[in-house]
Amino acid sequence: MSEGSVPRRRTPAPPREDLLAAAMGMIAERGLEKLTMAALGREVGMSSGHLLYYFRSKDELLLQTLEWSEGRLGASRSRLLAGAGSARERLAAYVDLYVPEGHRDPHWTLWLEVWNRSQNADEDARARQAAIEGAWHRDLVALIAEGISRGEFRAVDADRFATRTRALLDGFSIHVAIGLRGVDREQVMAHVREFIDEGLAV
Repeated sequence: MSEGSVPRRRTPAPPREDLLAAAMGMIAERGLEKLTMAALGREVGMSSGHLLYYFRSKDELLLQTLEWSEGRLGASRSRLLAGAGSARERLAAYVDLYVPEGHRDPHWTLWLEVWNRSQNADEDARARQAAIEGAWHRDLVALIAEGISRGEFRAVDADRFATRTRALLDGFSIHVAIGLRGVDREQVMAHVREFIDEGLAV
């Protein structure tokens, strides 16, 4: 270093959560196809190589972003499930939280991409994806079981009913997220309400 030169300061890397929030923001604003390591690097002021140090691959970036987004949804889900309303009211809130807001909903766009890539994922990635699904399932089973114990719902196998309900929610949610013609969020919510009423009415 020459005499009198000023040492260059390193810009500290943003925390991992900020990187994941930035990735999710890019998906919401520009679409998943615009989320590349280079584009994310420009967004947060880091090189692609530095990002690869954090995430190893785009698959890992996407999975960690989904886990981050699911963590936020999980916190919302925990609050609504712990609320003071009836089990039926909280079940309606669970469904409302589950179903995408509309075409290209960023969380569901990311979810679809991660699951599409999971065909070639390793066991660790598959286990992490299963953990995401398991959390939604366990909360739904607990809510249905609570409603049964309170006499709000008829006696059913809570685990089996939750499995069928989530299959219905997933199928309809994919239709909403991809913008399938003839299917909108309001129609989906009506179908799910009808299924739940028919299946759990006392």
